[in-house]
Amino acid sequence: MTDEDDLIHAKVARVLNNTDLALNKGQDDDVQVGMKFAVLSDAGEEIRDPDTGEVLDSIRIAKTVVKVIHVASRSSVARTFRAHTSPGIFGTFGHLNQGTTRHETLASDESRVQQELDPKKAKVKVGDSAVQYTGEYTGILYDF
Repeated sequence: MTDEDDLIHAKVARVLNNTDLALNKGQDDDVQVGMKFAVLSDAGEEIRDPDTGEVLDSIRIAKTVVKVIHVASRSSVARTFRAHTSPGIFGTFGHLNQGTTRHETLASDESRVQQELDPKKAKVKVGDSAVQYTGEYTGILYDF
């Protein structure tokens, strides 16, 4: 587990297109090319005791994880990088279908072609919190 105080906390300063965003932290804040940041949902997900209904904890869910590709003194640019491949199936003639690969984007429709992103279709918004991420992405972030 990583101590939260050791992680760099940033905010999305601008959504540049459907794969790139700008963060409000840069070299002056020790951000480096290759670092990953998890862009977090606004609200946490409550974990409740099934017997008592008592809230035991709240965890933050990542909307996406991005990797820094450019660093300036007070800002940085990060890009989506993950791809998800659906498993292939056997076709009617016994040929193996290779499956499909979908590259993650900042758009809700997941179109990978770099283009300007309509803010209404973005899953990431200006002002969203982003936290340096050092572990494997599982969709839920436990270590901060």
